[in-house]
Order: sequence, then structure tokens, then C-alpha cells
Amino acid sequence: MHVDQWLEAIPPLTVYLIVGVVIGMESLGIPLPGEIVLVSAALLASQHDALSPVWIGVCASAGAIIGDSIGYLIGRKGGRRLLGWAGRRFPKHFGPRHIAKAEEVFGKYGVWAVFFGRFVALLRILAGPLAGCLHMPYGKFLAANALGGITWAGGTTAAVYYLGVVAEHWLSRFSWIGLALAVVTGLVVAVLVKRRINRAAAAAPEEEEQLSTTGH
Repeated sequence: MHVDQWLEAIPPLTVYLIVGVVIGMESLGIPLPGEIVLVSAALLASQHDALSPVWIGVCASAGAIIGDSIGYLIGRKGGRRLLGWAGRRFPKHFGPRHIAKAEEVFGKYGVWAVFFGRFVALLRILAGPLAGCLHMPYGKFLAANALGGITWAGGTTAAVYYLGVVAEHWLSRFSWIGLALAVVTGLVVAVLVKRRINRAAAAAPEEEEQLSTTGH
């Protein structure tokens, strides 16, 4: 079966459910590639009329809001013990430095950290559980969470979808090989940027410690 036919054979409902579930689980606090799934689905919708970018955005928004809310409740009940367990289970995402950095951002920006955290990989995973642990009022959390989730999911879906539509004519020269290369290139760039951000976050506490030692 040709690649185009195989992609068209995927039921749209399955794609919508995958988007909502993966993003919901990521928002709940499980380190999954929610953003990659959303971008892939939006790009797929730009190439196939059977998929609706509107429903992709709706399912992504719902997954983000519901997942964050469940994560908030878990954090509220589990508290520090939950973060400690997550740090042992997923040290690359919930290590002491990651938690300390996220707490610093939450302490400084409050609900704005929830809103803008949706656009940052680290805070996207930690926002719900950490807000619950810090006993942020749920009403404020829900408002910021909903606005951030809708803005992130809707904006990302719309941007990727329309870029895919515009690029379709150019990419058609290379069929799906060119599309695959474009996606792989984008993912590689995203990974490199994420690694650089993680290195900067890891280096920040060391620099602060050196400054404090020099000051004394």
C-alpha cells in the first residue's frame, strides 16, 4: 500500500484521541512528547482533508486542561512525596534542579507561570503537579491553565496546519520523502534547542553558587 493511502486509512477519530490522550498524560506529569504529537497531527491534517485541524485543536486543548487539572489534584494530595518519587523515576525531568528551577519560576510569576508554562517543555510537565503541591488556588490555576492550553494548542495547530498547506505545493515535488526530511529536520532542531536550554538551566545553580562563594 502506498504511503498516502496508508495515512488516509487512519480513522480521524483515532488521531483525535491520540492527540488528546498523549497531551493529557503529558500535562498530568508523565514525560511524553505531546508537542511532537500535536505538530505531527496538524501537519497530517494539512495534507489530508479527512482530518479537521479544528478538532485536533479542540482535542489538544481538552487534553491539556483535563490533564493539568488531574495533575494539580495529584500534586495537592501527594505533595513533596510525589515529587520525590518522580525525581527517582524520571531524573531527567523531575530532578532536584528541575524542581528548584520550576519552583523559582512559580514563586516569581504565580499564575503567569501556569499560562506561559504551557509553551515550555519543563513547565508543561510540571505545571499541574507543582501548582497543586504549592497550594495555588484552583480557580486561578484553572483560569490560567485553560487560557494557556487553548492558546498553545490552538495556536500551534493553526500555525503548523497553514504552514503545511503553503508548503504542500513545494513539497509535492519530492512527495513524502521531502515531507519526512522536513519533519526530521524540525525535530532535530527542537531537540538541539531543548538540550541547550537544559544545559543552561543546569549551569545556573552552579553559577549562583560560585557567585555566593566569591561574595563571602
